[in-house]
Amino acid sequence: MPKTDMAYLSCPTSIVNAPVEIVWALLTRPEEWGDFYDIRVASVEPPGPAAVGQTVFAESGPRLLRLALEFRFTKIDPVNHELGLDVRFPFGITVREDLSCVPIGQDQCRVNYHCGFGFPAGWRGTVARLLMRRELNSGPVDSLSRLRRAAEERYARQLA
Repeated sequence: MPKTDMAYLSCPTSIVNAPVEIVWALLTRPEEWGDFYDIRVASVEPPGPAAVGQTVFAESGPRLLRLALEFRFTKIDPVNHELGLDVRFPFGITVREDLSCVPIGQDQCRVNYHCGFGFPAGWRGTVARLLMRRELNSGPVDSLSRLRRAAEERYARQLA
């Protein structure tokens, strides 16, 4: 990875009205992330459920301006429902994501989402930070909201 300065940490958390197993299933099936996250999954290498070292290649943004994203799983702990990802955005922006799902009861859990944003050193990092300043909190919060909504909808379908 290129040299970056860790510049910002965003740590949203949310209560999800669905069992932890449903949330975990959504997180560990990266080929389905485009169903609820604001991305288009191009490929998952190697294919299959989440595994350390697996890379998800995706795109985000309007179709005319496709921004390439790369997610690499660095940690998968199914017993404690924890995973880690290193994410590469365009322009040298990196994100270290650590997620944990904590059961609260049979049909509820808390998802903790820690995003450490890194920017290139120098003027490029300064410009990138300025351009992304609104997204540093709203992006992780939106992703967590989408995950919560998808888990709760899936759980409601199971109950119906």
